Amino acid sequence: MKTLLPYVSTPDDLRALPSELLPGLAREIRAFLVRKVSASGGHLGSNLGVVELTIALHRVFRSPGDVILFDTGHQSYVHKLLTGRRDGFDALRRRGGLSGYPSRGESAHDHLESSHASTALAYAEGMAKARRLTGDERAVVAVVGDGALTGGVAWEALNNLGVAGAPPVIVVLNDNGRSYAPTHGAIAAHLARLRATVDVTVFESLGLRYLGPVDGHDIAALEQALRMAHELRAPVVLHCVTRKGEGYGPAERDLDEHLHAIPVTDPATGRPLAPGRPTWTHAFADHLCLLGERRRDLVAITAAMPGPTGLAAFGRRFPGRMFDVGIAEQHALASAAGMAMSGLHPVVAVYATFLNRAFDQVVTDLALHRLPVTLVLDRAGLTGPDGASHHGMWDLAALAAVPGMRVAAPRDAVRLCELLEEAVAHDGPTALRFPKAVVEPELAATGAHGEVDVLAGGGDVLLVAVGPMARPCLDAAALLSASGVGVTVADPRWVIPVSADLRALARASRLVVTVEDGVAASGAGALLRQACPPGLPVLNLGLPTAFVAHGSRAELLAEAGLTGQGIASAVRKELPGCPL
Repeated sequence: MKTLLPYVSTPDDLRALPSELLPGLAREIRAFLVRKVSASGGHLGSNLGVVELTIALHRVFRSPGDVILFDTGHQSYVHKLLTGRRDGFDALRRRGGLSGYPSRGESAHDHLESSHASTALAYAEGMAKARRLTGDERAVVAVVGDGALTGGVAWEALNNLGVAGAPPVIVVLNDNGRSYAPTHGAIAAHLARLRATVDVTVFESLGLRYLGPVDGHDIAALEQALRMAHELRAPVVLHCVTRKGEGYGPAERDLDEHLHAIPVTDPATGRPLAPGRPTWTHAFADHLCLLGERRRDLVAITAAMPGPTGLAAFGRRFPGRMFDVGIAEQHALASAAGMAMSGLHPVVAVYATFLNRAFDQVVTDLALHRLPVTLVLDRAGLTGPDGASHHGMWDLAALAAVPGMRVAAPRDAVRLCELLEEAVAHDGPTALRFPKAVVEPELAATGAHGEVDVLAGGGDVLLVAVGPMARPCLDAAALLSASGVGVTVADPRWVIPVSADLRALARASRLVVTVEDGVAASGAGALLRQACPPGLPVLNLGLPTAFVAHGSRAELLAEAGLTGQGIASAVRKELPGCPL
């Protein structure tokens, strides 16, 4: 039988196909995704679940004139495939290659960089208002996963869409009962009831029209429902029920996450090709469980990501002490504040990039009340192939401005365990940050200066290493020592605020160089520069104040000069007479 996919490069090609060929096209798309995503790594299960839905969307609506937004953007691979980007999948999520999320730089069919959840409805409402004002009658469609409805900003948008005279936004609710893990909360329970029986919906109570539920894997039914929704010319929710990982046995059998995101994998089995090595997340997860045995007041909170943040093990060990609040970081932190006020010590584990969504709660709920809450920031620094929206490079700059906040950055797993214990013993807000990477071998200190660990001594150039930057700092020290430059490498362990011990080390130095995998201009190094006496040269090395594209972590660190060679070269430029 002749394959179809090579002949479908645009939505126009798709619309020209007879409807009886579409199930075959869907099978080809699934096979293509399994093959390509297994080779590169990326989001698989979520995209296998929206094949028929995306086909129907592009047959009914005429993108890019009709706007189709994806929330979250990890479900957009089929959309990319049907809008002319098939060849780009060979370099999916690699440096210079196809992004794993919608990207306005890639295609006119991508209207926003939608990689964080719950925002597409607000964009859609604003776009539809603008179109109404300009007389543009083309459609605005937001494809929203049921997990994204656990985020408060989605309900702020629905609140505005439900009023009389609201613009005609089509909300396609992709309901598979999951984000990473199963979706929790009252909304999940309400959608489950709607899947089972006719009921008055919360959407209708808010003033929106409601259609469904519709089988999200029946293309003909989807096309009919989408046309009906478009003809209403009013805000409408179309409830589509899909199955994450549909059509791929290994994903269907993975009951935890349905292979939501995978590394490089054997497509025949769905198993990773390389053996798993211990990561920073694993080290955190193991030690948190040990602490949970010792401390009954310790509780854990996740924003819909128990597995990726390492809290799943704690939840299995202490099921009554781990809370999944959905994709709702603001609620997670405010709820943690309430728990802390009531005698518990919450550990809130989130990706560093998602802390941005709850900065107000960090300031006015945790810090203002000086509450003992520990933030564990996974994926801090450069995360690699997830790209600009997922790099956790803003946390140090943001937390540096928060009164009373203490931030720790471990250099290895031993320090991670030590610092986690110190964090949960502290009587105020703390944060612990670590990267998305295989955990470093232990880097033992050769000495100490008060609370500061000295990793290498013997010079008047002070290299201050923030967390995992310790290894490249030691590499730089070896290179500099070989050319006659004496270097001391120090790890402050607690990087915010600047300790008196670190200030004393800096004052005794000829040159101070800070190295961090965060924004150099306003992070931990900038705090030390402000704390040093006038006239003392302080060089802050780190990431630029810019959005860094996707690529491997090693590639991106090298481009930022955060390698032993890069750090050594930067130091030599600061020393008069030093050979370059």
